[in-house]
Amino acid sequence: MSGSLMENNSTSLSGKILSKPKFSHEIYGEGFYLVTVEVSRLSDTYDYIPVMFSERLLPIEEFQEGKMIAVEGQFRSYNNYNSESSHKLMLTVFARDIIFIDSVDEVKIPNSIFLNGYICKKPIYRTTPFGREISDILLAVNRAYNKSDYIPCIAWGRNARFASSFEVGDNIKVWGRIQSRQYQKKFQDGTVEDRTAYEVSISKMELSKEKNNFHREDEEEEMV
Repeated sequence: MSGSLMENNSTSLSGKILSKPKFSHEIYGEGFYLVTVEVSRLSDTYDYIPVMFSERLLPIEEFQEGKMIAVEGQFRSYNNYNSESSHKLMLTVFARDIIFIDSVDEVKIPNSIFLNGYICKKPIYRTTPFGREISDILLAVNRAYNKSDYIPCIAWGRNARFASSFEVGDNIKVWGRIQSRQYQKKFQDGTVEDRTAYEVSISKMELSKEKNNFHREDEEEEMV
């Protein structure tokens, strides 16, 4: 992957491992695994972020529940197909480097992300019942091999008002953090399923002049 594409998508996470490594997939003989990492917020709450890593990065047996890790990588999307022939967008942090640490206090900012991408749907501007302004943004971020990651982002306040003027194809840069959010999916038969959504909470954004330079695709991606 070229340096410029790596710079389009960069994230750093630090937190506690909450799950044993779960096998995800294998590509060209290289196995990839998932763990859930508990990442603290300033408000004494937590985000629970899935982290994917290669078995060649560190021995699998070192990933034990309760251990603290610092991760450098990218926030990526891929299509997860189920037996009903439908699919949904899955989001994970793809680790490029992982180190074990004694405490999150060793890390100045435990959750940060930078994305440079393109608006691929008209942002949805809304206000909450308490009058808080929000804009929902779907950002396409270029990756190697003519692929793109599709990252949901959320802007607040004046950033939300700014984002409401964006058009499809606009190039923006965003800084913020990855957050997890619990919600309930209701089905037609009346059943309810608890789910987790992941998105980037934007703290800073910039609009660039470059437009219409992202790769549209609907095919399943190889997570390499």
